[in-house]
Amino acid sequence: MKSIYILAIESSCDDTAAAIIQDDKIIANGVSTQKIHQNYGGVVPEWASRKHQENIIPLLDHVMKLADIELSDLDAIAFTRGPGLLGSLIVGVSFAKSLALSLDIPIIEIHHMKAHVMAHFIEDPKPTFPFLCLTVSGGHTQIIKVKSHNDMKILGTTLDDAAGEAFDKAGKMMGLPYPAGPEIDRLAAKGNPVFDFPEPRIDGLDFSFSGLKTAFRYFLRDQTKLDPNFIENNKEDICASIQHKIVDILLNKVEKAVKQTGLKQVAIAGGVSANSGLRNALQERALTNHWTVFVPKFEYCTDNAAMIAISAYFKYLDNDFSDHSIGPEARLAW
Repeated sequence: MKSIYILAIESSCDDTAAAIIQDDKIIANGVSTQKIHQNYGGVVPEWASRKHQENIIPLLDHVMKLADIELSDLDAIAFTRGPGLLGSLIVGVSFAKSLALSLDIPIIEIHHMKAHVMAHFIEDPKPTFPFLCLTVSGGHTQIIKVKSHNDMKILGTTLDDAAGEAFDKAGKMMGLPYPAGPEIDRLAAKGNPVFDFPEPRIDGLDFSFSGLKTAFRYFLRDQTKLDPNFIENNKEDICASIQHKIVDILLNKVEKAVKQTGLKQVAIAGGVSANSGLRNALQERALTNHWTVFVPKFEYCTDNAAMIAISAYFKYLDNDFSDHSIGPEARLAW
């Protein structure tokens, strides 16, 4: 039987990514990271879209060489339709549609956040259905009940800010370089969570991080009035404390979701799932509560095209193709 080859494009934010899957195995995976945004303390949408235009063709050439196949071998092209930055999405969607038209092969649209969940099916061990997945990134924080590859239900979501944004904003308040999340994680490993912050009281399985960010801002303001060098002198403990609180908020909701659903398979996905504090705390809760946990490789946590490719493979098997009339959607519905 002939193998299925799918090219996948991911361009939802500031990373240009491409991957090629042969049946259900990733045979090439590449990412071109945009360093320019570090100069501005956050992603600049206009720069992001321009850089995608510069990077996408060289990246395609790179993954094609890694896979050692020709464009004529491709059976379909998949792409992130949304959610994400509109300008960035336009580049990936337009490129994928144009290339597919020239090759006369179908296109497959992929939902970015669903793809993060599907990252767990790239390599073993894989969860079995149904299971719970905590997706945490700079723009999203959700608890999802995953019934099948194409049947997922949001049980809880953030009412305001996402966990990843809370990490980055806390780091910015401390004067840490962008992106601050990884830097907080690095410093937290050397500190202790000696400072306490309030946990929001949100009903059900939803999240909120805006109040925590405000409390953190006032905490730094009050402490630096007493000691202008407070942040520098206590940087590691401050990072350990804010990370501990964010992780606690996340896992307390997961624990509640496990009790409500009876599902004891728990996965994490999204950029913040690379955080070592979250990974370690999840393993500790798993031992206490007898959960089976699934944590993706670091390369499949942040935005990548391998997760788009594996999602597309299952859609291809279902003949779930898209029409060329579709366009990118910054707030693509679940």
